[in-house]
Amino acid sequence: MSVALPRYAVRPWELPPVTAVVAVVALLAVPLGADGGGGGAHPADAVSALVVLYCAARLVRERRRPLSGTAAVLLGLPVLGLAVAATGAGSPAAALAGLGRYLQVFVLVPAAVLLLVRGRGDVRLLAWAMTGLALCQGAVGVHQYATRTGASYQGEPVRAVGTFGAQDVMGMATVVSLGLVCAVGLALGRGPVRGRVIAAGCALVLLVPLALSFSRGAWIATAVACAAQSLLAGARRALAVAAALLAAGVVLTVGFGVGTAMLQERVGSIAEVADAPDRSVTDRYSMWAAAAGMWRERPLTGVGLKGFPEHRDAHASLALSSGSETDGAGAGYVRQPLLSPHNMYLLVLAEQGLLGLTALAGSWLALLVLGLRRLRRPRRPRRLRAARSGAGGAAPPGAGLIGCGLLVWQLTDFGYADIGGPSTVLTAVSLGLAAHWALAAGDREPAS
Repeated sequence: MSVALPRYAVRPWELPPVTAVVAVVALLAVPLGADGGGGGAHPADAVSALVVLYCAARLVRERRRPLSGTAAVLLGLPVLGLAVAATGAGSPAAALAGLGRYLQVFVLVPAAVLLLVRGRGDVRLLAWAMTGLALCQGAVGVHQYATRTGASYQGEPVRAVGTFGAQDVMGMATVVSLGLVCAVGLALGRGPVRGRVIAAGCALVLLVPLALSFSRGAWIATAVACAAQSLLAGARRALAVAAALLAAGVVLTVGFGVGTAMLQERVGSIAEVADAPDRSVTDRYSMWAAAAGMWRERPLTGVGLKGFPEHRDAHASLALSSGSETDGAGAGYVRQPLLSPHNMYLLVLAEQGLLGLTALAGSWLALLVLGLRRLRRPRRPRRLRAARSGAGGAAPPGAGLIGCGLLVWQLTDFGYADIGGPSTVLTAVSLGLAAHWALAAGDREPAS
């Protein structure tokens, strides 16, 4: 399969600038050992900082305007709330750590991706890189389930976590989900038939490790994002995707026996979180209530960056346990403290107040609106050609389906998770791809 790359005004031996972003994605396949999961630094984080510096150096060398006015406002908007919240942090170290992480994920890396991605070939290359990473991590996860060497789930070492370890059980689920969304966007968009068929096959294969991750939040976010992509691609494609997913579900359940009792129980628990929540859901509700209490105490500016753990016990109910338990996947038993509410919106509300949440969520919502508007913009010549040829409508741009799908996935998943762990760098890349589609209207070649 060939991936068309755009033309650049560079020397023949130079790689396209987007290769730097691809390197960040590829590094997430590097295993860090049994204790490398959790929230420690990952090589991909270090390289993402180098990508930002590389992007700045290219701008200076090319003497190019960094960002349009709209892009600068939308990507720079979160800085306002972050600056205020940093002044209210409990210590200078906490302020610097929190400010650096938020700037990396929501401002600097997305801006670098926006500037380094130059056209449709770059978008497709980066989407295939994320799909390839998902396949690699998913293969490791399926092997963990089959050989019972995964993280502990209900006392059994069967939870697929990839190379991220038991202390970062959401890492593989995030990578696989984002790769699946990219594959669906590639399959539904324009492009060679062979490439779209391969992308559809990759999406179906990734359903297996996604199921074996036992992550309810990732399941819900992926279902919402893929449904949105299908509807944006048109009614016929939406029906085709629904039929393919139904067939895949039957094959997985009946043919390969993926529908184990534990998986069926996990799926059923999605509808029971309000009536009979398990311990993890009870803890989450307690932390959500604690975050809401912090916001009511300081509604405008919050308790400061990295302030949730310090103020948690003063606002949490007695139902909150002392920590979560992790085991397996090559690591021993560890009891981890509950340091965040596992809800990005509530975390921002608690630590940055209404000011920070309005800035961050407002930036994301504006990107989504601009992306959807550009995706649904009429293309009359193409539609007329499709009508004359008897086709059921023109295929939408793959870049638009990928950008909007990734952003919808993130906004949905943020209702069940927040930033943390090595896979967070993919959040920054996803936001950059969404920003490229929504804001890079001046591309010299049409995104597809």
